[in-house]
Amino acid sequence: MSKSPSAAKEHKEQLERLQKKDPEFYQYLQQYGKDLLTFDDEDEDFDDDAEVDMEDAETQLDGETYQHDIPEEEEKPSKNVLTTEMVNSWCKSIREDEKLSAVHSLMKAFRTACHYGDDTGTDSSAKFAVMSSSVFNKIMLFTLSEMDRILRKLLKLPASGGKKETIIELMNTKQWKNYNHLVKSYLGNALHVLNQMTDTKMISFTLRRLQYSSVFLAAFPSLLRKYIKVALHFWGTGGDALPVVSFLFLRDLCVRLGSDCLDECFRGIYKAYVLNCHFVNASKLQHIQFLANCVIELIRVDLPTAYQHAFVFIRQLAMLLRDALNMKTKEAYRKVYEWKFINCLELWTGAICTYSSEADFRPLAYPLTQIISGVARLVPTARYFPLRLRCVKMLNRISAATGTFIPVSMLLLDMLEMKELNRPPTGGVGKAVDLRTTLKASKPILKTRAFQEACVISVVEELAEHLAQWSYSVAFFELSFIPAVRLRSFCKCTKVERFRKEMRHLIRKIEANDKFTNERRASVTFLPNDNAATSFLEDEKKMGTSPLSQYVTTLRQRAQQRNDSMMESSVVVGEKSAVFGKKLDQIPDSDEEDDIRNDNGASVFSSSWLPGGDSRANLPKEEKKKKKKKKKGMEQDERVGDDEDVVEDLVLSSDEDEDEDEEDTAEEDGNEEQLGGSKQQNKKQKPKNLSNKNVRSHHHAKNNKSKKRKRAKLN
Repeated sequence: MSKSPSAAKEHKEQLERLQKKDPEFYQYLQQYGKDLLTFDDEDEDFDDDAEVDMEDAETQLDGETYQHDIPEEEEKPSKNVLTTEMVNSWCKSIREDEKLSAVHSLMKAFRTACHYGDDTGTDSSAKFAVMSSSVFNKIMLFTLSEMDRILRKLLKLPASGGKKETIIELMNTKQWKNYNHLVKSYLGNALHVLNQMTDTKMISFTLRRLQYSSVFLAAFPSLLRKYIKVALHFWGTGGDALPVVSFLFLRDLCVRLGSDCLDECFRGIYKAYVLNCHFVNASKLQHIQFLANCVIELIRVDLPTAYQHAFVFIRQLAMLLRDALNMKTKEAYRKVYEWKFINCLELWTGAICTYSSEADFRPLAYPLTQIISGVARLVPTARYFPLRLRCVKMLNRISAATGTFIPVSMLLLDMLEMKELNRPPTGGVGKAVDLRTTLKASKPILKTRAFQEACVISVVEELAEHLAQWSYSVAFFELSFIPAVRLRSFCKCTKVERFRKEMRHLIRKIEANDKFTNERRASVTFLPNDNAATSFLEDEKKMGTSPLSQYVTTLRQRAQQRNDSMMESSVVVGEKSAVFGKKLDQIPDSDEEDDIRNDNGASVFSSSWLPGGDSRANLPKEEKKKKKKKKKGMEQDERVGDDEDVVEDLVLSSDEDEDEDEEDTAEEDGNEEQLGGSKQQNKKQKPKNLSNKNVRSHHHAKNNKSKKRKRAKLN
């Protein structure tokens, strides 16, 4: 068959389209009209450099109708079934022969799989309309596992890695013009199916594989923004290993694409963190800590850029505190004394402590210290002892990380002089109080022995931490003099022997440390303002030999045992999330991980799930309803009061506590009329409780009668 090169090329393209449009008729031509298929040109492979716009070819394939002499029964449109044999043949052609036509067919099948179940109406251009779950699994597994390698070979890129600059240079080449539609199709369809998936393991595997191709998103800004949004959603709300996988995906984007996504990732991950730390209980502590560790790790990617965002976010916290100090209203106080605000302070404390040696982040320590000190002193009442202790702990961390003296001893010693910690408890023993999950104590808890013990022990621990940091200072005697005097005063005033014993032990350690420093200070020749003062007892500090340092070590062990016992007594729903933070540095290299991921993919894509069934795309209404319910619950909690920061066993606080909370947000003095009204409401509610008891006893009697009848029948 003799044709000119251009005519042969055109006829060859027509027959390729025919092969994809109607494979059965193409097989008929191969059997009975081989001369029609004979050409001088060779088959194309991955190394073909022919200037053919594959995207135009694909659109023509979907839109054109062919005018060949095809029998009418062959031209009748019917839903084409995508079979396992077809997928296997494409996979084989790609692996062995590296056929570009097989890649195109596979990508069309991948698009069909990702959009399977969508409302496409009467779309006659869809080549495949029906597939089984096994076919879907095979397409997804092969495409996600092999497509990155295929695209890199087509575009003549290294087998892994790459930066934004590489893609920018690539966009001016012939390879990109020919094959960029394949990249966009792969990333776009994968994003679509991610939004449909419900299984966390399936989502995790998909994100892991897409992470290899994340550098291509530099060429598609709109897709990049959508991927960041989806990854942030999975990071904040996902279960199992999904938060870790999502965070690694985001971090990889920031490392490879730089300024294109850094600002959006920093803002997005901080917003997601805030949304997930509105409430704190024993089961959420570890998960919130994991989220904070992720934010701090992402900051490491670009500290100068992160500083700009951190400055803005810390300034927002300062403005809320300023409003509370100036306005002095319940609403203004509530915006500061809530978990969202305190967890943000914890986050930036952790960030500054981590990067305290970096010149870009160290300047933020001073404004943050001022904010935390202001929060601790905002409402100086006994009910906010847990919040004050939390603030002192943050200040001690900043002081230790930056080597800067922060006067926290007065915050702790003022607590000891309040009557709530000096008088004997009138509320009984009470339940053990976990100060890590409490910001404000209710009045009944305030009068218990357990609360008093928790506060006094925490004061001892934090004061010892503060003094131990400066136990090697040449000025330790002057620094510890006032705390020692006030501790002795507390020992004389308190009537609780256990508290007196704790304080005396701490006083003895302070006196021993005074002797430790004074003996060495007597032999020095430098003045207090000399630079040599900074090296005073430097060797002893490295070995930790001061009496207070050794005492603090035992206190830390005791606190850890106490916290562990509280965690064991709680129902820890998210306990595995804390392991994620520990495993961030234990993620294997990509080369070691390939085989593991492929094996995991075979097990992940083995279910009967298909998109369009129970996908998340059908859930927004339900999620909105849940959010509305949560908002209603939050409003009810605010009305009930802030007495119980942790809701345990769905026990709501009483109406009396509600009125007390509203009165005591700014002041401790109450309004007797409101208290009287609350007592009347409680009296009205009592008959309802009695009626519930009557209903239970009635059901119990019915059950006893039915049991007696059954026994009589058996006899």
